[in-house]
Amino acid sequence: MNRSTVHYQSVKTDVPALRARINEIAATRVRYDYPRIHVLLRREGWIVNRKRVYRSYREEGLAMRLQTPKRRKSAVVRTERSIATAVNQAWSMGVMADNLADGRKIRLLTIVDNFSRECLALDVASGFKGGDVVQALTRIVAERGIPRCIRCDNGPEFISKALDQWAYWNKVQLDFSRPGKPTDNAFIESLNGRVRQELHNASWLESLEQAREMTAIWRAEYNHHRPHRSFGNCPPAEFARAHENLAS
Repeated sequence: MNRSTVHYQSVKTDVPALRARINEIAATRVRYDYPRIHVLLRREGWIVNRKRVYRSYREEGLAMRLQTPKRRKSAVVRTERSIATAVNQAWSMGVMADNLADGRKIRLLTIVDNFSRECLALDVASGFKGGDVVQALTRIVAERGIPRCIRCDNGPEFISKALDQWAYWNKVQLDFSRPGKPTDNAFIESLNGRVRQELHNASWLESLEQAREMTAIWRAEYNHHRPHRSFGNCPPAEFARAHENLAS
């Protein structure tokens, strides 16, 4: 028999439930590629290798562009973002950079509630890692509960395994903004602008301890006394108390 007459027939079996689950994960975690989706599937008990996940990922048209297009136009997110209608539905977080008087660099971790605009955290340190972000979130959750969604950029503090595991065990969706699109995280960009204008540009920070003390004072002033135009000049904390009966 001539070898050219013999053809290989694939024995692979398609599992619709697996493809459906891959689509669900890709829809909720819009910045996850197939290796991360494979890790989540293994956590859930699926016995599947990376090559099969990659094949289904490509066949479903979920592959994302990792490089910025030449026209500087980023790929669109898979789903539209909903508007928060209650406290703790969605938070946003980011990291700011600044310098002390002696030139030392410092970082500020800022977290805001998208509905009430409360500044939930304004932590100061020489640098932040994924574990530091998890500690800050754990502290806030102990005070006010777990959010449904946290929006953040693709900084090294937010794409760490520590934050990914915290979000998985607490059933929190991490919504990453598109590269080059700061408007995807507009609430934290607005808060960071207020911090820079009213605190950093108006202050002379000589030490890390002084920076922490002044940021704590500014955060209390912002939450409880500073008028917010979107709420009819009502402070964020007062607006949150007036709407605390809404389901989070």
